[in-house]
Amino acid sequence: MPHYAFSTAWGTCAIVWNAASIEGFHLPGDTAEVENSAAETASRPAWLDALAMRVGQHLTGQMQDFATDVPYAFERVSEFQRRVYHYALTVKAGQTRTYGDVAAALDLPPGGARAVGAALGANPWPLLVPCHRFVGAGGRMTGFSAPGGIRTKTRLLALEGAELLSE
Repeated sequence: MPHYAFSTAWGTCAIVWNAASIEGFHLPGDTAEVENSAAETASRPAWLDALAMRVGQHLTGQMQDFATDVPYAFERVSEFQRRVYHYALTVKAGQTRTYGDVAAALDLPPGGARAVGAALGANPWPLLVPCHRFVGAGGRMTGFSAPGGIRTKTRLLALEGAELLSE
């Protein structure tokens, strides 16, 4: 699968793509495997360059909305994950929601917040599908599977202007 590695203010990001959509996205610290496993394709579509530019802008504090015009390869995830990711795309920069909020919005049974957390933890497009905007009950910072874990999550939220609580 072709990839496009590019520099940002936070480090090297990478987009894994096919001719029509984005298969995956890697934040800095998670790109070595991509860089070492697939040759970068010289002739990439113009929309990919534009997306990389927008990611770079976002990581310098110029907020971008990746909800409506990014061609995600949603066919690679389960129907449940797709529902969670579509909900995630409605949460804008500077906002947070709890896993329980998502479970309630999706009419999930009790315990559904854990399933939401698992789906967000498996998100192949971190930052673009903003899984970092989801927190535990009471605003607690809980797991983030991207490189840097909770530290990266809180950095992204702070960059986006979210209100962060400390205990």
